[in-house]
Amino acid sequence: MKAYAKANIFLKLSGFDSRKYHLLESRFILLKDIFDELELVDKTSSEEFEIISNFECENNIIQKAYWLLSKSYGKELKELFSKKSLKLTKNIPVCAGLGGGSSDCASFLKLVNESLNLKLSLQELIALSTQLGSDIAFFLSGFNSANVSGCGEIIEEFEDEIPNLAWTFPQISCQTKAVYDEFDKGSFDFEKNKKQAEIYKKLSTKELLKNFKNKELNDLLTPCATLYPKMKPYLEEDFFLSGSGSSVFKVVK
Repeated sequence: MKAYAKANIFLKLSGFDSRKYHLLESRFILLKDIFDELELVDKTSSEEFEIISNFECENNIIQKAYWLLSKSYGKELKELFSKKSLKLTKNIPVCAGLGGGSSDCASFLKLVNESLNLKLSLQELIALSTQLGSDIAFFLSGFNSANVSGCGEIIEEFEDEIPNLAWTFPQISCQTKAVYDEFDKGSFDFEKNKKQAEIYKKLSTKELLKNFKNKELNDLLTPCATLYPKMKPYLEEDFFLSGSGSSVFKVVK
């Protein structure tokens, strides 16, 4: 099963929820040329649940999803993973603003749902995903483009026009929490951000990237470049940032 990456075309922060988590308004698009792969393979160890991967999986969100599902389907999961291991081939850059971990988690939930015929509906899967992470709901939705709000759980499909994008993946590990914390140190106007987001939500990706500057579209670009000085040239050279970084892109003219 393919776990596709995503890009944020715009990302405006609009407040905090009751847990003090940042609320956002964003346009997500699915990147079908960049993906991880998940599959069930024959068991290779005595571990109850094993992830075989080409990267370090300790404290992986998939493990958290496994334990969450185990609360309701422990017997079924134990039986499945007594014979099978999960193989994860990692291609999406890590700590790059492309939602790789969230996409992997969404694909794992779908893979288990199908393999065990749990018959969990899309809404039930999304409800589970909100206990695990912010972007997972978008990957479960199956949408190619959507306006996303709240903490990532409110998703509205958008009929989009997406230009050809050229990607650059700097070898810089941008830590999401650190970038958000850096944003909080600066001055911001959530009401202004909400008004800008309402404009952005009505425009296609092509229109957004043509008519607005990189710093206007993504509130995390400036704090990212402040926290990680090697990102500053991308800000100055008019690259657009996905999420909290470090992946950047331009429109191919």
